Amino acid sequence: MIEFIRGYVDYVCPEYIVIDHNGIGYEIFTPNPFAFEGSHGAAVTVYTYEYVREDVHALYGFLTRQERNLFAKLLQVSGIGPKGGLAILAAGRPDELARAIEEENEAFLCKFPGVGKKTARQMILDLKGKLAMFSMPAAPRPATPLSRELAEAVAALKALGYAEREIEKIVPVLREEAMTTEQYVKRALALLLK
Repeated sequence: MIEFIRGYVDYVCPEYIVIDHNGIGYEIFTPNPFAFEGSHGAAVTVYTYEYVREDVHALYGFLTRQERNLFAKLLQVSGIGPKGGLAILAAGRPDELARAIEEENEAFLCKFPGVGKKTARQMILDLKGKLAMFSMPAAPRPATPLSRELAEAVAALKALGYAEREIEKIVPVLREEAMTTEQYVKRALALLLK
């Protein structure tokens, strides 16, 4: 695979750019070719993804490795091809997309061109938990320790097989009231089974 091409921007149009590298013009499809327009005649580095099929041999280019790697992940989703992947990246930032997938926000994903409910669901199924490198770290929250009873209830939920992320979603609700460990467990189970 070609990791990147460093050269001069020779041509920019709505679908692709042409990078002149030592006298060879590489046609590279990008999410936003006009991001390179101000670089006409200037040296740039374009991180590439080489897409090869029976009837297609194309280069797709990105400003960052992060964008390129997210594009490669999107291509792994059933129903998303290179054009769809480019459209998704052109319409949003990698961290927003990763966050929407992790939070299972189908409504946000359906706002991307060519993404309906079925494709949004498939994106979540195929990519959830695999995009941590694209997420921006959340602002640090002040850590307030859990009460002894709540900490015991959390330990009990983990022993029952509930995932850390499921438990983290309900802890803020549980913190609102002071209860016994048993009451916390019952309330937590009611919330988790909704």
